[in-house]
Amino acid sequence: MHDDSEVAVLRLGHRPGRDERMTTHVGLTARALGADRVIFPDNAGQSLETVADITDRFGGPFDVELTESPNAIIRNWEGEVAHLTMYGERIETVEEGIRRAHFTDDRPLLLVVGSEKVSFDVYEAADWNVGVTNQPHSEVAGLAVFLDRLYEGREFDREWENADRRVVPKATGKRVESVDE
Repeated sequence: MHDDSEVAVLRLGHRPGRDERMTTHVGLTARALGADRVIFPDNAGQSLETVADITDRFGGPFDVELTESPNAIIRNWEGEVAHLTMYGERIETVEEGIRRAHFTDDRPLLLVVGSEKVSFDVYEAADWNVGVTNQPHSEVAGLAVFLDRLYEGREFDREWENADRRVVPKATGKRVESVDE
């Protein structure tokens, strides 16, 4: 979370027309819950624009980028790779090892989330295949639970830099105000 080694989220696959909201929500969740950047497939430009706009308005730092070769990102990652999948080891079994590698050993962490069927080479390339639950669920839910477990709730105390506006917590209703207020 910007004081530690990098946490990046890689979105594998994007089906235009079908995955727009889900890909965007992967990026928004990554940003809101402590990742440093998200990497989308090169055909997810609309999701990139939305996440960049939210970051401009509600603060950062947070980077969003596109890649032509997601598998090359995994292959060339100089750190640890955790693939979030319902087929992986239970999160409670591996979370301490992942935390230790990231925070104690200061290793950058790449979180890989799929969209369509993930090829077996991703499972082989990952240091951990992590199952947040071994039941069907969305990649956004898996990412949110994983990041909260990784940071143990510290992501909620984050300070946002260069924000134009902020959400004011309320028991009922909605309130967004200018940072200048």
